[in-house]
Amino acid sequence: MNIGFDGKRVTQNFTGLGNYSRYVLKTLARFYPQNQYSVYSPKPATGRSDLQDYPSINFRYPQNQLSASLWRSFGMVSNLKAAKTDLYHGLSNELPFGLKKAGIPSVVTIHDLIFLRYPEYYPFIDRKIYEYKFRYAAGHADKIIAISEQTKSDLINFFGIDESGIEVIYQNCDPSFLAKATEDEKNRVRTSHNLPEKFLLNVGTIENRKNALLIVKALKELKSDIKLVIIGRETPYTAQIKNYIKSNRLEERVHFLKNVPFKDLPLIYQLADIFIYPSEFEGFGIPILEALSSGVPVIGAKGSCLEEAGGAGSVYVNPWDSTELAGQINSIFYDDDRKRSMISSGYEHLKQFSDDKIAEKLINLYKKLI
Repeated sequence: MNIGFDGKRVTQNFTGLGNYSRYVLKTLARFYPQNQYSVYSPKPATGRSDLQDYPSINFRYPQNQLSASLWRSFGMVSNLKAAKTDLYHGLSNELPFGLKKAGIPSVVTIHDLIFLRYPEYYPFIDRKIYEYKFRYAAGHADKIIAISEQTKSDLINFFGIDESGIEVIYQNCDPSFLAKATEDEKNRVRTSHNLPEKFLLNVGTIENRKNALLIVKALKELKSDIKLVIIGRETPYTAQIKNYIKSNRLEERVHFLKNVPFKDLPLIYQLADIFIYPSEFEGFGIPILEALSSGVPVIGAKGSCLEEAGGAGSVYVNPWDSTELAGQINSIFYDDDRKRSMISSGYEHLKQFSDDKIAEKLINLYKKLI
């Protein structure tokens, strides 16, 4: 099969959507190298991509002066047709115009509809652009991949998509999170990032919806030997957290890290006592899989899809109740038997996210549509 993919986020985005896009390509190339995977990107990646290590993955770029956005929306289809593309997969909520007219079957992955659930977190013009693009893609794709049951439910409720047109296919996190670090490696990372001896961990963009302030508020109710490490890109919401920290004299207990090298991230997870992800709403929650893969107990928030990501062995709290969160942290932090039980349950839960199963589901879906 010759499968075309939207490559904008593959080459230009190094967080959620980009990570998903690269994960799909690498997983398919590992387990089904006999196919051709053509990545259509408006421009090359900045720096070397390890996708170049897979012979079945090739990159295609615009050959004329058409702007990147116009090429992705209109010009790409002629390239897909000329390349005799069997199927096109829009990896990040969008499809180019004219695929059906060109006779090219299509799949689109919809990650979430958070902009409709929580419009207050998005500028008006952004919401309108997202809604137009997402509705178009969902209405014109031959099949929609939802990354969680929660996203599938939202597609049905917000867009009126028939359930039969949606297939839930999860993703996994990078396999490096499963690799156990040596004590020397852990000590290097602890020293280089000045990490506390015992700490809670939160990873993700520091924005309102991710709700890291809840952990800081819970910290105030916990013993002083419990510290918190927050890793992520800062937004204006960070100032609100830092103001609370200062007002409550928690400066020595909260550590912010940004621009952490990816190779260090799995080791930091492995050093943590508990991973906490109190996000108000998510499409899935890959950091939870990263934590479970790293052998760390997880506390997530109720109300979206985090139970899907974390499984029955993790703990879930009201995302606005810091006292409940503090109680759960206390019940886990000093209880080694409970920690071991949660870690064991986490490894069992991860089996459903195995790369070979996900690759097989994707390939079988492609075959049905071609």
